[in-house]
Amino acid sequence: MSVSSCCLTGFEWDGTPSGRVDKLGQNDTYITGNNPDVAVMLVHDLLGWAFPNSRLLADHYAREANVTVYVPDFFGGEALPFEPILNERWHEFDLKGFMAKNTRDIREPEIFQCAKALRAKYKKIGAVGFCYGGWAVLRLGAKEHQPPLVDCVSMGHPSLLVKKDLDEIAVPVQILAPEIDPAFTPELKTHSFETLQKQGLPFDYQHFPGVVHACFIRGDPGKPGEREAMARGKNAAVGWLKQYLHAD
Repeated sequence: MSVSSCCLTGFEWDGTPSGRVDKLGQNDTYITGNNPDVAVMLVHDLLGWAFPNSRLLADHYAREANVTVYVPDFFGGEALPFEPILNERWHEFDLKGFMAKNTRDIREPEIFQCAKALRAKYKKIGAVGFCYGGWAVLRLGAKEHQPPLVDCVSMGHPSLLVKKDLDEIAVPVQILAPEIDPAFTPELKTHSFETLQKQGLPFDYQHFPGVVHACFIRGDPGKPGEREAMARGKNAAVGWLKQYLHAD
């Protein structure tokens, strides 16, 4: 259950996000897409809701899965600096202090409230989360929520995850797992297989050999396999969302 510099390594995608900024509940939110019936909440990673890569990925989901995508700010307006992180100058920011202000206990209530706001407006809802957002989407799909807050979840290279998050999931779940990932450990990966099979839930576990934690948001196209992993990860999530949010 850790976050380290591997969670932040990478590069910035090309392109300009095409959505708009508005509110979801009390949270500033990037919104893209125009489906009035189906929505997806993307819970951002440690670089926050304004990181261009997250917004570009949200645009892909909106277009390709025919959903309205919401990317709320769950860091209270604060953001880690993009440029030093992308160039691996870890000494220039206080990761420990930042995480102390954004623990699971602190941010979980507002993550739930944003999902409840979407549930009141849309017929079907999915949740996608990477790194910091991985634990959050599993909590959104937990059995404690009646009726369910979301109808399906997809998570990639989760951080801060504990076994109980997997034990309590109650909706179809997709896991995108890089081979090299000190945050999503072999023990947690094995537990996900064992637990989801026992629960009888639909699940999709996709293994990405040779690539590292963070590859789906900030992977380096200069490294072998990472461009392909980004495309495959995006396509996998789109397929999952289409299957569980557009089925009759």
